[in-house]
Amino acid sequence: MRQAAVTPEGDRIRWVELPGREPSRVYVHGLGATSSVYFTQAAVHPLLAGHRSLLIDLLGHGISDRPAGFDYTLEAHADALAAALNRAGVTGAEVIAHSMGGSVAVVLAARHPRLVSRLVLIDANLDPIPPAPGAMGSSGIAAYAEPDFLAHGWKETRDLAGPEWWSTMRLAGREALYRSAVHLTRGTVPTMRELLLDLPIPRTYLLPEAGGPLPGTDALVAAGVAVVPVPDCGHNIMLDNPEGFARAAAAALTDGARR
Repeated sequence: MRQAAVTPEGDRIRWVELPGREPSRVYVHGLGATSSVYFTQAAVHPLLAGHRSLLIDLLGHGISDRPAGFDYTLEAHADALAAALNRAGVTGAEVIAHSMGGSVAVVLAARHPRLVSRLVLIDANLDPIPPAPGAMGSSGIAAYAEPDFLAHGWKETRDLAGPEWWSTMRLAGREALYRSAVHLTRGTVPTMRELLLDLPIPRTYLLPEAGGPLPGTDALVAAGVAVVPVPDCGHNIMLDNPEGFARAAAAALTDGARR
C-alpha cells in the first residue's frame, strides 16, 4: 500500500501498487467501489501484467480517507487524484477507469494533461443523469436531500445495492457517497462527453455488448474514440467477463490502438 496527502488538511489517498515497467497504469473504480477489488484480477492478467500499476481509491472511498468537509465534485476528485499521482512520480499514465471513475479520468486528462497519455473507459458516465427516486446507483442517491440521505437514505441504498456492491460501498464515507453521486448526475461544464471528444490522446470506450449501442457513438468515433462492445457482461465488465475485458483492454493499450 502507498499513500499521499492530497488536501491542505492532510487527507490521504491510498492505493495498492504493483511494480513493473513504464508507462504506469492507473486503475480507477466507480461510485461506492474500491480499485483493489474491481481491478486486481485484470492488473495481473497475462495480457495486462508487467507495468507499474496503481490500483487507486478516490478520496472518500475504499482505503482512502473520507473527509466530511470535501465537496466531491468530479473536478475535486480529479484534482485530488492528480495530487496523488504527482506525489507518486507518475507522468503520462495509461488510465483504466470504470463508471464514475471514468468520468473522473476524463476530467483528470482535461485538467492535468501531463499525467495522462491514454484512456480506457469502462461503461463510464459521459452525460448528466436526472435524479430518480427509488433507482439504484447515483440517480437514486442524488434524489435525496443530503440530511435525508445521511439519516436514512443510505440504508435504503444499501438494500437496493445488494450484498456484493454494498461490501465495498459500506467503506465509503456517507457524505462522500452522497456528494459524489450528486455531482456525477450533474456532470461537468463542458460535459464529460465534450471533454472526451476534445482530448488529443488515444481513447477507448468499452461497453457491454448486450446494452445496445452507446448514444453518440458516431460522434465519438469521428473524434477518434474507439467504441468497443464486450460480450457476456453487464456494467462491471472486468468482473463479469475477465477474459473479454483483458483482451479488449490490452488491445486498447497497444501502440496500434485507434486515436
